[in-house]
Amino acid sequence: MTYCLGILLPQGLVLASDSRSNAGVDQVVRVSKLNLMPEARDRVIAIQSSGNLATTQAVVTRLHEAFGAGDAANDLGLARTMFEVATILGAHLRATIVADAKFVEPYGDAAANFLVAGQIAGEPPRLFQIYAAGNFVEASPRSPFLQIGETKYGKPILDRSLTPNCPLDEAAKLALISFDATIRSNLSVGLPIDLLAYRADSFAANPVTIEEDDPYWNALRQAYSQGLLALVGGLPKPPPAWGA
Repeated sequence: MTYCLGILLPQGLVLASDSRSNAGVDQVVRVSKLNLMPEARDRVIAIQSSGNLATTQAVVTRLHEAFGAGDAANDLGLARTMFEVATILGAHLRATIVADAKFVEPYGDAAANFLVAGQIAGEPPRLFQIYAAGNFVEASPRSPFLQIGETKYGKPILDRSLTPNCPLDEAAKLALISFDATIRSNLSVGLPIDLLAYRADSFAANPVTIEEDDPYWNALRQAYSQGLLALVGGLPKPPPAWGA
């Protein structure tokens, strides 16, 4: 399992992915789930993935190989919109699953899911979730974040605190708190975390990798934990009639 989060805001995008991949209790490896397409002056495209690792790596590798090759049906460098990017990725996902599923079935599930986000000149940043069937949905101001993988533990803090006009730095902070909650409650999600805060119209992507010894990560986790304890301690006690 893994956890990937994408947040769409007027200022840009915040993307975060963990790096844990499990093939059994004694086969835990670290694999980046955040992948950037080659640099281009008119676009930034980031792909996050969860599910069968062989499927996700095959899809991403084929997209890299097609980038700049000039085939409009497969080349993300020629896509006119992020909608076209999502359509191309979905088609590659379907093709990969059709080719591999019957061979993988005796051993597991070939399914995978993706988040694809970025900006192409002429339109604002956009964020899509691509399902295993190859179809997809798009984030919007009313639903500004999308998740794949182990989503349930990190969702409450986002539902309570993330607003459509949240600044990028505040969204990055909430994203990391969301990961802290997930890592605390699920062993299949783990560090390092790849985090990308993309500012709209910059067409520059500079992700950072957060390891266990990162000072900000540890300070944030400690402050959040202590703040929760203080908050709970200050909440009203149950009425005496409840017998608590």
